[in-house]
Amino acid sequence: MTENAEGTAAAEIWEPHAAATTARPRPLAVPGLAAGRLELLVTGTASVRTIAADVVEVTAAATAEDAGHDAPGDVRIEWRLPCTDVTSFWTPEPRGTGWLPAAWSAPRRTTLSRGAPVAALVGTGDTARCAFAADREDALASAGVVEESGEFRFWVQAAGRLTVRIDTSGRHFAQSLADLADWWAAGAAGADRPPHVPDAARRPAYSTWYALHQNITPEAVEHQAALGKDLGLDTIIVDDGWMTTDRTRGYAHCGDWEPRSLPDTAAHVARVHDLGVRYLLWYALPFIGKDSAAWDALSPYALADAGHLGAVVVDPRYPQVRAHLADRLARAAEEWGMDGLKVDFVDWFGVQDPPAPGPEADCATVDEGVRRLLGEIRRRIDAVNPEAVIEHRQPYVSPGLWPYATMVRATDCPLSPHENRQRIVDTRLIAGPLAVHSDMLMWHPTEPAEQVACHLINVLFGVPQISVDLAAQSAGQREALAFWLGVARAHTDTLQLGALRPARPDLGYPMVTAVGDGEVVVGRYAALPVAAAGQWRTLLVANADADPDVRLAGGHGSAQATVQDARGRTVGTSTVELDGGATVHVPRGGLLTLRRV
Repeated sequence: MTENAEGTAAAEIWEPHAAATTARPRPLAVPGLAAGRLELLVTGTASVRTIAADVVEVTAAATAEDAGHDAPGDVRIEWRLPCTDVTSFWTPEPRGTGWLPAAWSAPRRTTLSRGAPVAALVGTGDTARCAFAADREDALASAGVVEESGEFRFWVQAAGRLTVRIDTSGRHFAQSLADLADWWAAGAAGADRPPHVPDAARRPAYSTWYALHQNITPEAVEHQAALGKDLGLDTIIVDDGWMTTDRTRGYAHCGDWEPRSLPDTAAHVARVHDLGVRYLLWYALPFIGKDSAAWDALSPYALADAGHLGAVVVDPRYPQVRAHLADRLARAAEEWGMDGLKVDFVDWFGVQDPPAPGPEADCATVDEGVRRLLGEIRRRIDAVNPEAVIEHRQPYVSPGLWPYATMVRATDCPLSPHENRQRIVDTRLIAGPLAVHSDMLMWHPTEPAEQVACHLINVLFGVPQISVDLAAQSAGQREALAFWLGVARAHTDTLQLGALRPARPDLGYPMVTAVGDGEVVVGRYAALPVAAAGQWRTLLVANADADPDVRLAGGHGSAQATVQDARGRTVGTSTVELDGGATVHVPRGGLLTLRRV
């Protein structure tokens, strides 16, 4: 048993999956208003300081007695609070939000290239019962219900020294997470060089992946780019297939990155630029394929085997590996005039037990090698084009990667609008300065225009990426696509830069709100009332639910209402009296716009 700050015994927790520290946690007094809410236990030498009401920062440093053969020099910060009035547990992992884990569950291991050291216990009314972030990407973190006591217990463990910021303020959990991301941006967790994010990173884009897969040709790319430009897609992202004439999938041809399906590449890129479209090129960064010319030279420097994909993951601790990869990726801008990169599979560098580095390695850790590699790629791309954009992908959402990207995409979830919405929101909440993109939207050729609109409404709070054959779209599909891309472009400042307030993470965010300067945008994904209170001048409600009766609650005064259907056609105008509530008929896939009278 371990004594808490009041001297009473705190129950030991069975931890079948956790790495142990040799030192026993000791109680540490919590100052201020949080004192009555948190029970804090630490190893090593520790201090607590108050940042704001109900926000504290705990720092611990390992001592000689904390060292052990399993985890040398590890330090742990642990805290508990009553698990009352709680609805869900939030993490940035795909499918990581919702249920409350048990305290004995396996902890999450985060690294520079996988995950982020942040989580939140969310209560009724979407309040932050407890949110935290750590200043180290390389950490082990656990959270869960203590069955013996009904408490919720958190702990974070790392080598040497660790700082954790803990927020029990009861504010909207999105605000607590935004403040923790601001803390990272101020220098914690390696995010001391926030990137320049060009406007282009926040503009809707076309991706070839779901539409063409590996069937890449200059003619196909230029055709889709021209059609996309007419619809409001200013960027094309050419995915897998450009570097090989093989069409059997897999990654055996990765590593050389020669444009075998894009001959006369620079001239082809220039033709796309002549359309007014920016051009990004995809790279599976860690993979060296068995059919590549680079295999013999670089496969001996394997970090992990990916034989089922026809490749190995190479080890960035070696300078020859970094030099090869940086040269290959930089060519896109230096030789061919590309406007940026889609850098895929960075999370595959996050190997849990990497092999010991050999004598040629010049980095002690894989994370250090990843930083050097991504830093060199970003430096060379920016030297050619300071407005270049670089895409990363969930789950590599660590703040330590912010300096090397301009945007991060929700991980693959084809034809899953609910999943896309949840992954966008989860990523947005801790993305800091980066733009957040949807997974690419696709749909069946017979998809009705109303459902096409619902696909777009579900990704409204991210940057839409589209990946269907634009030449094959019906008139209704094209109208829905053009209309909702126009909405996304017209309201970028509110949708992407406004205060994000997602509701009910336990239910997958059935309503999401963004608050801008005099403008509020609401995404309605279930038959819930829309809050019309506040000092907005314009209120937009995007309806993705089958129930057309949009109920407005809590407002005052009068507003001019315009209702458009999924294809952007005006189907109603009226003056709405908001006092006492009002109901407006908005068809599925349609938009309600309210302007103060």
